[in-house]
Amino acid sequence: MLRFYSRIPIPRLPFETDPHAIPDFTSAPRMLPLAGLLIGLPAALMLWIAATLGLPALVAATLAIATAVLVTGAFHEDGLADTFDGLGGGWTVERRLEIMKDSRIGTYGGAALLLALILRITAVAALVDEAGIWITAAIILAAAPLSRCIGLVPITLLPPVRADGVSSAAGRPSLLLLAGLIAFSLAIAIALTVTAGAAVQGVIVGAVLGLALAALMTAWAWRAIKGQTGDIAGACQQGGEIAVYLGLLVSL
Repeated sequence: MLRFYSRIPIPRLPFETDPHAIPDFTSAPRMLPLAGLLIGLPAALMLWIAATLGLPALVAATLAIATAVLVTGAFHEDGLADTFDGLGGGWTVERRLEIMKDSRIGTYGGAALLLALILRITAVAALVDEAGIWITAAIILAAAPLSRCIGLVPITLLPPVRADGVSSAAGRPSLLLLAGLIAFSLAIAIALTVTAGAAVQGVIVGAVLGLALAALMTAWAWRAIKGQTGDIAGACQQGGEIAVYLGLLVSL
C-alpha cells in the first residue's frame, strides 16, 4: 500500500513477485492506516521544522502541504482535478470518462485543485496559530490515514465503471473491511491528537464531515457515470483531509 499511494522508495521484498503490481483492494487495505501514517510523517516533520525555525505559520503550512504533495506525487490531487473536470464538464457518460482520462486539466479541475490547496494550506496555518505546532503536526499525521480510508468509500459502494481500469483490476473492499479501517484510522487519529493536547470532538467532527463529503461525491459519481474510478477515490481523500482540518478548527 505504501508503494501504491506514495513515491517513497521501497526496496523489493523477498515475497514480492511483482513489486509494482496493483494491490488487491479486497485485502491489502488492512495495511492502509499504517501506510497512511508513514505517508503523513514527512509533512508533519516539515511543519514542525519550519515553525521551529521561526517561519510564519502560512509559510510553514505551505511547505508542509508541498511536502505532502511531493511524497505522493500529487496522486490524490490528480484524481481531484480529473473528477471535477469529468463530472462537471461532460454531457454523457462516455464523454465524462474521456475527459477524466485526459492528462490535460480544465477549468473545473483547475478551480477544484486550487481551492483544495488553499483550504489545506490556510487551515493548517490557522491551526498553527490557534493550537500550536505540536497539535497541528499531530493533526496532519492523523489526517493522512483517516482521509485515505475515507477515500475507499466510493470504491466500496460503487462498481468500477471501466472494465480495463485500475479500479477494476484492484477489486473492491467489503463494507465490513471499510468500517473496520475507518474505525481503526479514527482511533489512531484520536490517540494522536489527544496525546498532543487537542479535543477529541474535533477529530470526530472531522471524520463525520469527511464521510459526508465522500457520500456526496459517491452519489455524484453514481449519477454522472454509474460507477467509480480511482479518480473519485482521490477526490474523496482530498475532501476527507480538508474535513479533518476543519473539524479541529471549529472545535478549538
